[in-house]
Amino acid sequence: MATTEKKPRPVPTPTRTTTPFWEAAKEGRFLLQYDPAAGKYQFWPRPVSVHSGSRKLEWRESRGRGKLAASTIVRVPHRGFDDIVPFVLASVDLEEGVRVVSRLIGVTPDQVKPGMKLKICWEDLPNGARFYAFERDA
Repeated sequence: MATTEKKPRPVPTPTRTTTPFWEAAKEGRFLLQYDPAAGKYQFWPRPVSVHSGSRKLEWRESRGRGKLAASTIVRVPHRGFDDIVPFVLASVDLEEGVRVVSRLIGVTPDQVKPGMKLKICWEDLPNGARFYAFERDA
C-alpha cells in the first residue's frame, strides 16, 4: 500500500536577479523593477527591461494596492498546498501598472468580484522566507 507523504510548500530560490526582491519580502516590502528610460514598471524581476531592453533598472517599493482583474478557484493542489484547497488564485492589476498573480486570502470564492480593491499581505514560509498574497482592501 502506497503512503501519501505530505510535501512541504515550496520556498523561493533567489537568483542574482531576484535576491533584492526576496530580501525585501522578508521585511514585508514588495519591490518592483522600474525602467527610468521607459518610465514603466515590470514584474517578475528580470535582468533587462521588457520595455526598452535597458539593463539600468531600479528597485522601487510598491504600495501593494490594486484591483482584481481575474480569478480562478484552485481545487487540485500543487505540492505543499494540500491543506488550503480550495483557494482563490487572483490576477491583480497594481496601481503601478503591472499585473501580479497570487493567492487571495480571507475571501471565499462567492465573495470574489471583478474590480474589487485588494492590498498585499504576507505568508510566512520556512527558513524566514515570505511570499506575497492579496486580501480585500477597505
